[in-house]
Amino acid sequence: MTLAEKQHAASYLQDRYQVSERRACKVVSMQRNTKRAYERKSFGDELDQVVIRRSEDQPRWGYRTVYNRMKLDGHRIGRERVRLIRAREGLQVRKKQHKKHYPGPTEGLLKARHPNHVWTYDFIMDQTMDGRRLKCLTITDEFTRKGLAIEVGRSMTSTDVERVLGLLFAIHGRPDYLRSDNGPEFIAKALRDWLKEQHVETHYIEPGSPWQNGYGESFNSIFRDDCLNRWAFYTVKEAGLDSASSLLRSPNPGLLNPIDRWHANNFMEIGPMQDRVF
Repeated sequence: MTLAEKQHAASYLQDRYQVSERRACKVVSMQRNTKRAYERKSFGDELDQVVIRRSEDQPRWGYRTVYNRMKLDGHRIGRERVRLIRAREGLQVRKKQHKKHYPGPTEGLLKARHPNHVWTYDFIMDQTMDGRRLKCLTITDEFTRKGLAIEVGRSMTSTDVERVLGLLFAIHGRPDYLRSDNGPEFIAKALRDWLKEQHVETHYIEPGSPWQNGYGESFNSIFRDDCLNRWAFYTVKEAGLDSASSLLRSPNPGLLNPIDRWHANNFMEIGPMQDRVF
């Protein structure tokens, strides 16, 4: 248990069971002086409450993401203060780190140089509470690192992929390249012929080499962590609405986003958030 959790637990025991402070602190293995010092701190600061509220609303956001969102909203607060508030309240994101071995090189892979240069698309699976499958198509711009679409359905074919891509092309323009794995929906002849007509080249990663699609895998990981692993879905419509909400929150709200640097160098304005499609 963290210090904050022990303090809250000791206070709960005192209030709920009317036990002494000494007994409550002994149960949670906490020094009474530590508990008193913690209680003497002021937690009424408005910015503290904003940090706590943001962290509780989005439990998978780290302190840097919370700090960046608060800066974008005009709050004057330091990043270290955000980290300390979250640590004090026990709101840190704990994620077990697994060592990974990448059995192949990544040099020579196509890299995005500007917006609409390389898009990546992939499928991620989940299920509704009745055990039926959910299939989510995610599409991301590799340069801006922003999600362009999350389409949810029970099943999805190359025709559905073509429909979603056509809508995105009409809104955002066509990318130069589309990166994907070798799934049957992506290598279907009808889809490849249609992309050729649209003058969009396909770039397929090697089988069994997900690291060659790093931005897509990263987006899918954030989407699963922020949405699929948090909510239980009963219908496809529910999953679609929550996925749309996740898309508008995701990912990389940082102030040093590559798109910001690119637009600054090219004297262009950043497009509005509502241009995204899902």
